[in-house]
Parts: sequence; C-alpha cells; structure tokens
Amino acid sequence: MGSLLRELTGEYEAYLRDESHTVGRADWIAFPRTEEEVARVLREAWERDIPVTLQGGRTGISAGCVPHGGVVVSLSRMTRAEGCRALDDGRFSFLLQPGVVLSELGKWVESKRFDTRGWDGESLAAYGGFCRAGEFFFSPDPTERSACIGGMAACNASGARSYCYGPVRDHILSLRAVLMDGRTVALRRGERFARGLDFELPCEDGSVLRGRLPGYAMPATKNTSGYYCAPDMDLMDLFIGSDGTLAALTQVEAALLPLPAFQWCVNAYFMEEGQAIAFVKAVRDSVPKAAAIEYFDGDALNILRRQRAENPAFAALPPVPDGAAAAVCVELHDDDRASIQERLFRLGEQLTAAGGREENTQVARTAADVAALKFFRHAVPESVNMLIAQRKKLDPVITKLGTDMAVPDDRLEEVVALYRRGLAETGLQSAVWGHAGNNHLHVNILPRNGDDYRRGKALYADWARAVTGMGGAVSSEHAVGKAKADFLEIMYGPEHIAGMRALKRVFDPKGLLGQDNLFTKEGN
Repeated sequence: MGSLLRELTGEYEAYLRDESHTVGRADWIAFPRTEEEVARVLREAWERDIPVTLQGGRTGISAGCVPHGGVVVSLSRMTRAEGCRALDDGRFSFLLQPGVVLSELGKWVESKRFDTRGWDGESLAAYGGFCRAGEFFFSPDPTERSACIGGMAACNASGARSYCYGPVRDHILSLRAVLMDGRTVALRRGERFARGLDFELPCEDGSVLRGRLPGYAMPATKNTSGYYCAPDMDLMDLFIGSDGTLAALTQVEAALLPLPAFQWCVNAYFMEEGQAIAFVKAVRDSVPKAAAIEYFDGDALNILRRQRAENPAFAALPPVPDGAAAAVCVELHDDDRASIQERLFRLGEQLTAAGGREENTQVARTAADVAALKFFRHAVPESVNMLIAQRKKLDPVITKLGTDMAVPDDRLEEVVALYRRGLAETGLQSAVWGHAGNNHLHVNILPRNGDDYRRGKALYADWARAVTGMGGAVSSEHAVGKAKADFLEIMYGPEHIAGMRALKRVFDPKGLLGQDNLFTKEGN
C-alpha cells in the first residue's frame, strides 16, 4: 500500500491555522477516512520520526491543531455514524467518527434520519427504537456549531448549558483510539480503572501500556487544564481532554438526553455590573435547574449595538437598552409548564431584588424568540473574531487574547474585581462575556497593536497566578493547546508538568504526537 501522505501545498494552506488566528507550518497532510487509514498514517509517521498534529473542524482557539512541522492528520472526512445503542434508562447513544460536525449531529437527531449503511443488526434494532421514541438532544453546545465531535472530546468542550448538563466528558460512553505507533485501544466507561495512581491499559494487539498518573489535585471548578488525573479514575477519561497528545480518537460514543418539553430564555439588562453579578449569585442559589447562566459586560453590549446598527447580518439582534452596563441570560428547561412558570416567577423576584427592571428584560417562550436570544449570545464572540481578523491584517502579530479561567463559587466577585483592576491599570480594550453560573468568564483583550498584545499576554499571566491562588483553573473549556502552555505550568508547577511528560511518554515514547500542546517537547 502506498503512503497516504501528500505534500502540503498552497491549496491546503487553511489547514495551518485555527480560530486562534495563529499560523503554523507543515510538510505533509493526510485525510484518512477509516480507523485503518489513521493507523497507517500514524505508523508511517512513527517509523519516519515525523511529528503529527491532529485536526478536526479547526474551530479551537488555543492553537491545539496548529502544526509545528511534520504532518497534519485531518480527521474531517471521517463523518459517519457507525452504530446506535439503546441504554438501560431509555436513552440512546450513537457511535460517531471524529469528523461528525456538531450541527449535523443535531440535524440527524432532530429529524431522526441517520445513514445506517453498514450498521450491524443490534445497531439497527436500537435505531428502530430511537425512531419510535420521543425527542432527544446532545446537550454540549460550544459556540462553534461547526466543531467536530472528535475535537470536542479531545478538549472536553462544554458551552453554556454545561452549567446544568456538564461538559462533553459526561456524555461519552465509549471511545476507540489509535496510538502513535498504530496500535489501537478500545474503552467503555466503567470497565477499566487505575489502581490508585498506577494503571495498566491493554491494547487490542495484546500489548499493555503501564504507567503512573501525575499526583496533582485538579481544581474543584470547571476545568480542562491538562490531563484528567485522579486516584482510581476511569482510564477512558485520560483521553478526553488530552488535547491530541496521547492518541487519535477514531470513534466516540455520544449519549443523548430527552429533549425538555419547555425551553425558555430570559435576557435581563442591568445599569450596574454589580447588580448583574448579584443576580447571577441569586439565580444560582435559588432557581433550580437553570440550564445556563450567561453574562455580558457593557463593552460586549456596545459591540452588539454597533453590529446591529451597521451590519445587516446582525439586524435581527434584540435591541440593547440605553445605558445598560451588563446583561445576564438565563435558560430554563423543564417538562412541566407549571414548574417552569414558577421558576420564571422566582427569577423575576430575584431580578427586582438585584436592581433590574421588567422593562429592561426580554423573555422568550417560543422557539423563534429563544433562537433570537441564542443568536444574541453567539453574536458577541463572532463579532470579536471579525474585529481581530481585521486588525491582524494591519499587524500580523495580533491575535485575540481570551481568558478561559474559572474560580470556585465564593470567588466570583473577587475575580471580577481582579479583571477590572487589571484592565483599568493597563487601559487595554476588552469585552467580557461567558458562563457566569460556573464563575467562568472570558475576558477578551482586543489588541490594537503589537504592544497591546504583549501587555495583554503579561496581564493574563498575572491573572493565571491569581486564579490559581484562588483554587481555580487556567483553562476551563477550550483546553490548553499551545496558546496556554505557559499558564499550565503556572497552575501546576514544573514537577507536575514533568509528571505529565512522563505520562505522555507511555503512549507516545518519541514525543511525536501533538508537539507543543500542553508543554513543549523536552529539550526545546
């Protein structure tokens, strides 16, 4: 069989970058369509000592799929659903190749139309049950609906609804993976565990991987900072959030949830940021089963005002009240109308107590109105990405600088004050939004030139140290990639980074896979 590697010429230039707007370099590219082809590509690269960078939809913002030489292995053409499973609790799961796009999965689930060619009898029987059952959905909802399921698993993606439903890790029941030397591993949740910090993991060829997990304690917050490691852990979790450094994921079993009968949204505007933060805390404490609690500061709202006024593509955005300094969007899910109405009433009480006003509040109960408020939620990062792309044309060093840090519940006000002090002292332009329910705000510095960019990087390092001191995480949903490797060392220290390196060597002794993700290659 011939090589699947092809020269990375100009027609493949887009595969040198992701949404971080950083640009890498590579000599070859490959587009495998099956697990067998993935194994062939990795085995050839292993034998020739060629570094490999794995890619999916290239929607990440941490430069994890930006290559630093060698071969790009794009899994974007592995787009099939390979089977279905009926779960004991009445739910269903689907076996997905890593290139399945999130938006496509949503369409398949909603329409109950999957391509079942090649499925075995058990899968076809389960699929028949799925088609006869009620409505379901896949709850992880990152902003980029063009994200691929393999990439979502590789970075343990989440999104707004993770406040209620958890990150993608909580919805993966099994996976298949190919190691750098071409060996394959199959894991199902609940079947293979570490013994304390020691582990043994069999490969399908009969060989066994043996190693020891790093002994760090992960923060008790939303977290995608480095390898998931804990005593007696389910070994499947090593691969989820591993940032493309341990193996290529070739199949992910994604579990669905029953679709709530009612999905309502409330967008509340406040004239003071402190009022909005007080409202977030009140909702978190007294309104059960909120699916999402999202936050937008005054700078983010100003960006939306301009887009709505100047860009026809954003004309459908709901109007932002004059003088609003912050907004909080709460999503409520329920199967009972009386129950969701009671929670909406309680939400109104908390809004008034925090200083909000009914006339500055938008309530969405219909599918169309809910979609409009979700458009509002996703329009902010999209608008900022457009702005940074324009500025990068004038100064190539510029990229968006966005924090991905989270802190414990009792530190929300403290971390907001930390961000405000730093922004005021530096005078850097910014926009802040994010998942306030998880104390996980994205502070986006918008550099106007190279000097802004350098000062912003330094400020983020200061914040990483402060957030670590609060018991927080430096990366909470976008993984570390290459962009935040320095922050990971701040969070865990050199000793635990060395432990991560040792863990990686068990799976990839030559250090060829995902070079410079999480940490630089030893000797660099």
